[in-house]
Amino acid sequence: MTNDERRASFSLASIFALRMLGLFLVLPVFALEAAHYPGGGDPVLVGLALGLYGLVQAVFQAPLGMASDRFGRKRVIVLGLLIFAAGSLVGALAGSVYGLMAGRALQGAGAISAAVTALLADQTRDEVRTKAMALVGASIGLMFALSLLAAPPLSAWLGGLSGLFWLTGALSLAGVGLVLWVTPAEPPLKLHEAHEAESHPAAAPVGVWRHPLLWRLNLGIFVLQAVQMAMWVVVPGLLVGAGLGKAEHWHLYLPAVLASFVLLGGLFSLERRGHLALALRGSIVLYLLVQLIFCWIAPRQPGLWALGVALFLFFVAFNAIEASLPSLVSRLAPQAVRGQALGVFNTLQSLGLFAGGALGGWLLKEQGAAAVFVAGAALSALWLALGWKQPVHAPAKEPGTA
Repeated sequence: MTNDERRASFSLASIFALRMLGLFLVLPVFALEAAHYPGGGDPVLVGLALGLYGLVQAVFQAPLGMASDRFGRKRVIVLGLLIFAAGSLVGALAGSVYGLMAGRALQGAGAISAAVTALLADQTRDEVRTKAMALVGASIGLMFALSLLAAPPLSAWLGGLSGLFWLTGALSLAGVGLVLWVTPAEPPLKLHEAHEAESHPAAAPVGVWRHPLLWRLNLGIFVLQAVQMAMWVVVPGLLVGAGLGKAEHWHLYLPAVLASFVLLGGLFSLERRGHLALALRGSIVLYLLVQLIFCWIAPRQPGLWALGVALFLFFVAFNAIEASLPSLVSRLAPQAVRGQALGVFNTLQSLGLFAGGALGGWLLKEQGAAAVFVAGAALSALWLALGWKQPVHAPAKEPGTA
């Protein structure tokens, strides 16, 4: 990488990291802390509050991605971070579960994932872009691990969800500083490139969704996020039921996450040897197996050892898939519409977050914890069947090109 490419990669990865840390910090404790708010005794409302962020993200991801094409990536990123900070303020001041829902919705309106990823693509060459995308993915995984470690003690120290929302707002404002003063200036958009993007047959979101190389990846990110969000409606309660106080959940999360990162190196080894398709299929199979394990143990009041093993396997599968999918989108999408493809991908990711939170809360209330994991297993099995033949290499020439 050149100096500018390293600067762009590390600064944009840091922006992702700060924002995702703020988002992830609430996940491990949200279901437990929201119960103390008026209306928080209804699992459906808690699930909606948890997943509403994803629904609003899905609405705004593509429009803000297209706005970044027209008005500039950095302007849109700064605007999105400020909106996210405003949503954090609403959440911090919330007096009921409905206030939490409003805060989460406003946070979701700051949908900058597509704009940040597109800016990273603008500032890196093709031959180093996958490495840059992997750096962003690693930063997100690291923040996820850190949030699992830090959320319970921070929640206790800062006074619950209100304090966590204040912290997420501060992290978002720190991201604004990085965009303005650290990230390199974005390259100007060339008119012929804009015309090429507008005229490409896959330029419309429907075209990207139906693209033969991409639709399974979009399906995959939806299922991945829906299943993991539904899990977090249930898992904190299982840990409490096993005798682990919420301030001590990191005692189990941290070893499971760190051990999964050790095994994650095997994914990159398989990729270097040309076996990425096999690694991706194996990760989806493991993701399905984890849901079946939780389905079996959830009604039986599992102990900490059983929960720890199941969570370790979950993080192995989740981290491997999370690292693979966006890299594959950036690699397989037609170059002229890469930003559009990433926008659709992030839209499906956001829809998965909402669907998982809402579905998990409803199933927990109506059918119990095991039903949440039965649904997760069914979605994972569908993904495995439809995604079995997912291509991992783009053709030498796009269809229709000379």
